[in-house]
Amino acid sequence: MTPILRLATFCLTVCLLLATAHAGEFTPAQRAEIVQIMRDALKQDPSILRDAVNAMQADDGDRQQAAARAAIAAARGKLVNPADPIAGDPGGDVTIVEFFDTRCPYCRKLEPTMSDLLARDHRVRLVYKDLPILGPDSVLGSKALLAAQKQGRYEKLREAIMSAPPDTDKRGIQAIAQNLGLDWERMKHDMDDPAVAARLQANLTLAHELGIEGTPALVIGGNLIPGAIDLADLQSAVAAARDVKQGAREGN
Repeated sequence: MTPILRLATFCLTVCLLLATAHAGEFTPAQRAEIVQIMRDALKQDPSILRDAVNAMQADDGDRQQAAARAAIAAARGKLVNPADPIAGDPGGDVTIVEFFDTRCPYCRKLEPTMSDLLARDHRVRLVYKDLPILGPDSVLGSKALLAAQKQGRYEKLREAIMSAPPDTDKRGIQAIAQNLGLDWERMKHDMDDPAVAARLQANLTLAHELGIEGTPALVIGGNLIPGAIDLADLQSAVAAARDVKQGAREGN
């Protein structure tokens, strides 16, 4: 008997017992009988409970993914802003939007995987969304990156910061920036630009609209993928998005 059929049979048995005593409250004997039947069933086949939990989790996951897809569709115009930093192919046929925090250990874990993907697949566009959610030092790191973008060094500084200790302070960022040849005085001024703060706030608002609760978070096609994933899963998500896009073109 399949797990789903076992679960259905168990539920049906309980429902029949409930129907037997629907005219009034259960007597102590009836309640004892129901409890005993449930206990016996779980002893004989503990997988019933596991299957029920798995079924509920799967259902919750399906609902969350459906909600995420709807939110992504509604926010499509905000996902890629002309001012957003981009890696990979700017005209790529598949876009990955990565929400990240410079101090997030899982974002740092994703770095080599994402680099590997871009080295293997030259048709991917990677859009960075700075999302400083881990405190003031994260805000400092994000402001530094967006200020460096004005000097054409966003990716270089991002790579250096993401490989430096996560507790890097302003002095540490200054040392990294100057080592990369950035104008620190200009960069300090740009970090306090209200436009930089507005961009970070826009990213935070967008993340909230998409139901993003942590970093990293990837939007690939119409799907939201929370957390760091391995290369195989990343490639599968890109391939699925590419297939959907190709199918849409052929449908037209």
